[in-house]
Amino acid sequence: MILGSGCAGNTAAIYAARANLKPLVVIGHEPGGQLSLTTLVENFPGFPDGIDGPELVENMKKQAENFGAEYIYGTANEADLSKRPFRINVDGEWHETRTLIIASGASARWLGLPNEQKLIGHGVSSCATCDGAFYRDRKIMVIGGGDSAMEEATFLTRFGSEVTLVHRRDQFRASKIMLDRARHNPKIKFLTNTIVDDVYDASKLLVTGVKLQDVLTGRQWDQAVDGFFVAIGHIPNTKPFAGQIDLDPDGYIISKGGARTNVTGVFHAGDVQDRSYRQAVTAAGAGCMAAIEAERFLEAEGH
Repeated sequence: MILGSGCAGNTAAIYAARANLKPLVVIGHEPGGQLSLTTLVENFPGFPDGIDGPELVENMKKQAENFGAEYIYGTANEADLSKRPFRINVDGEWHETRTLIIASGASARWLGLPNEQKLIGHGVSSCATCDGAFYRDRKIMVIGGGDSAMEEATFLTRFGSEVTLVHRRDQFRASKIMLDRARHNPKIKFLTNTIVDDVYDASKLLVTGVKLQDVLTGRQWDQAVDGFFVAIGHIPNTKPFAGQIDLDPDGYIISKGGARTNVTGVFHAGDVQDRSYRQAVTAAGAGCMAAIEAERFLEAEGH
């Protein structure tokens, strides 16, 4: 069984199906993963003019199905990894599997603004590496106060005419080195003790500005921006495995080398373990690794 239908899960399915392992892929609560939230993907190898994110993952799914992979809609919400075959509960129905590849990804944390979800892929993003190049010479805003916010803001100065970093407090969680790097960058302006009340303009399907609020005085004002990057972290989708698989304090799977977890026969792929790169191409590579390891593991058992 493969949990997840993003780049990692689909690539694992392609390799597993070609190896006649009869993979069953659980599509998950975000079909296509993070790429389904992206419009144009310009950095996936082999597409000189770029490709739409949803189209890329749909092509991968078709490729896996051509080799015999089976896909089911639903979300894995419970698991019993205490013995083999492993048991996975998908929306109330239990499935058994000799091996398991967890490619359930990590969901971006959002601010919960009234118009935020409507503008994802239309100026609202959670990935500077993915979408920064679309904002050359534009005004960019980054929300957050940790290392990822500093890293995203610094990266975005390569493209934007100015980058405004908004944080709700005047203290930052970011490490000193990352914070100093951002502070010394002349293109980055800091707006502290400030929250975002909403992002415009859903009616145009285009980010044109934001409504901001000073948390100390309550003063509200509008500010024009073209790109809006939320950098307040990700939530790995590992809840069903807590207490069974070794997870770090944030819930990411702790790798035991290659694609292995601490449970023999259970493998990881993609953003569920990767907190550094989070790219379509690294997720695809991780899916390949997990499928090859699962194949070798079953071969050694004589299956």
